Amino acid sequence: MQPSFPERMFIYFSRLFEKYRTNVVPIAVFSYDTIRNEPSSFTLQLPFGNILHFRFFTVELRKQNWRNYIRIDNPIAAALLSKMGYTESERIELKKQFLRMLVRLELDEAKQRLLMGFFETYVKLSDEEEQRLRNEVNQMGTKEKEQVLELLISYEQKGKREGAKQKEREMMRKMIAKGMSIADIANIFDLTEEEVHKRVKDE
Repeated sequence: MQPSFPERMFIYFSRLFEKYRTNVVPIAVFSYDTIRNEPSSFTLQLPFGNILHFRFFTVELRKQNWRNYIRIDNPIAAALLSKMGYTESERIELKKQFLRMLVRLELDEAKQRLLMGFFETYVKLSDEEEQRLRNEVNQMGTKEKEQVLELLISYEQKGKREGAKQKEREMMRKMIAKGMSIADIANIFDLTEEEVHKRVKDE
């Protein structure tokens, strides 16, 4: 029988304690899209009494107000903003504050892209919302405005490059499916045969 979540928490905790023999703080972070009331304890009972009562801490992101975290310059807090409690009307402000956090964090490009990708997986603005966001960013102070716009433009350009590569891969696969040789495809795209093989295998 599949153990319940509280049981799994206890098992995980007990294994950590057995391995390290030190204080362990058990915390469960829930990122559901809807608000739930999750249990925070596991009790092992027999007819004649309780054998074990294990408690752990829970953090239900949807119950957290995202505005309470925008001054915490921490990459995890920045990423998790997208899973916290916010209304539809706050989406533009949410992304703006997320971008401001990224600027303050001064992360390297790879980490910035990772956090941007995570955020946009859960908070995808429409074209109209993106334009309203741009308008609000343009009203920021000069230095901060430039930094946020640079971040936005850089991410958009990467997205366009990735989109172009995906279309290229799809074209190559269709050509192969129609019986065209790898040599001919390589000639059309000005690539080596090895590069064509690699691109059609990439996902």
